[in-house]
Amino acid sequence: MALVSTFDRFAMPAMLVAIARDIGSTLAPVVQAASLYFLAYGLMQPVWGVVSDRVGLVRTMRGALVVASIATGVSALVDGPVALAAARGLAGACFSAAIPAGLVYLGDTVPTEDRQREITNFMSGSAVGMALGASSAGVIAQLASWRVTFLITSAAALLLVIVLKRVPPPGVSRRDQRFRTAIRAVTRSRVTWLVLLLAFGDGFVLLGVLTLLPAAVEATGVGTALAGSVNGVYGLSVLLFARLAGALSSRLGRWQLPALGAAGAGVACVVVAVSQVPAVAVVTAFMLGLAWAWLHSTMQTWATEVLPSARATVISLFAASLFLGSAIAALLAAAPAGNGQYRAIFAIAAAITVPLGVAAAVGRARTRAYSSAE
Repeated sequence: MALVSTFDRFAMPAMLVAIARDIGSTLAPVVQAASLYFLAYGLMQPVWGVVSDRVGLVRTMRGALVVASIATGVSALVDGPVALAAARGLAGACFSAAIPAGLVYLGDTVPTEDRQREITNFMSGSAVGMALGASSAGVIAQLASWRVTFLITSAAALLLVIVLKRVPPPGVSRRDQRFRTAIRAVTRSRVTWLVLLLAFGDGFVLLGVLTLLPAAVEATGVGTALAGSVNGVYGLSVLLFARLAGALSSRLGRWQLPALGAAGAGVACVVVAVSQVPAVAVVTAFMLGLAWAWLHSTMQTWATEVLPSARATVISLFAASLFLGSAIAALLAAAPAGNGQYRAIFAIAAAITVPLGVAAAVGRARTRAYSSAE
């Protein structure tokens, strides 16, 4: 499920220019359509959290995937930016049930001491989806049509609905838990607020840069297939460094992994701010993969730990913060990207990685002290 969800999410950035060209639009409205996907993806997280508490994780995922399949199929048929934004927004809203539900499932079924390793394994599935979506979408758009990619995702989502019939529900029930009670617990937890703010910055920088990277590369004069394949390196990098994260998490201090991840994000943003040619963009994508695997996986693990009694709510708010950050980044960058001002966009992202990394490292190092004070 993580694979299909991330495939759909990472396919569109590789096709932004091709879509704009095909439907007779400028780049800015198509970037805004992509940002609406991220916005809906983020805002629906608390909703799915409430729904999954009432009807169960597996049933929620299956129902959301049915609608996601329909919306993605419709995305392949649109002929204008408004219809594209509406279809992609609905698809994002429904695919958003996948990752947080999977994380809650792991949190409910995997012991704490094994959770970082299992979450990195979960991320590996996401990484494969990233790599396939980013690398194949541009090729398909150039050789056939961007519409074919959405049809593939639609069919895959429908197949998942059938496969999920075999997944047993977790042994934890939150049917009697009130959403207001969980929200009250979240608002009173300082460390939870910190995790949510860091998730927002995580999405703003990492996903924001990644969304615009193929368009920035294509602006240098290369084809859609080559520009899109750059993000495929990102998926492969996540796959590699996620495996290393599982091994390093037991050897390094709590603060070192997020610090190294934030440093990788900073290097990536600085490099691509200097030049957006394909070779440089490959380095950027590789370093962003390191950042996602080490910084973001730490944030995800942290989110499963801070309030076990309200885990589903925390995870849904975490994902909402992450994709709200990416949506706002895309909205703010739409006009500058349409004018080709990629250097300024990436330079600002580089500046933001400094406080993000410091806050993540210090906060993670002091988590136990905070927790004991709650």
